Amino acid sequence: MGLIILASASSRRRKFLNSRLNHIDYDLIIEPISEISKKIPIHNNDLVLVSDTLLEDPEDSKMPIGKAKNKEDALVMLLRLSGKRHKVWSSSGILLPPGSKYQQIKDNKNWSVSLWTDYAIVEFERLEDNRIVQLINSNSWKNKAGCYDIMGEARKNLCLVEGDEVTVLGFSTRMIDSLMGIINE
Repeated sequence: MGLIILASASSRRRKFLNSRLNHIDYDLIIEPISEISKKIPIHNNDLVLVSDTLLEDPEDSKMPIGKAKNKEDALVMLLRLSGKRHKVWSSSGILLPPGSKYQQIKDNKNWSVSLWTDYAIVEFERLEDNRIVQLINSNSWKNKAGCYDIMGEARKNLCLVEGDEVTVLGFSTRMIDSLMGIINE
């Protein structure tokens, strides 16, 4: 048995991985990347997963939308997304420790990493003022890029136009496919 270490604080990422890995003989550990080498001994059958997500501003694709710091930020972000389409980008990586049994070339000194980036297009319906207030008061915006969770409170107000739901949840689809290929070998 090995460890899959998710270097992310996202509860949605954790729930998604737990649902995908329930038949696999691996233990899932959630730990910030900065703490992994200090707290967890890494072995050659372990995998470390990293991922991050950002949204494109629907009016300026060169401007990212991150997480709100407070209710005022959340209000501004939800107003910006209301009635518009935007891209959600998720970049994910699998890090393999030195000497990993999954590496093609057994490098006993260096970590190896494979990275993938995917996007999805999400469209929000026009949000009425009272709906925005409900979303903000629900606190469903907290710790979510763009102030919404595709599996949460805002789900009934948006539509996945292109791409995969897992990308909006915070993982590259291709990374998940690669992960499943690795652990099912």
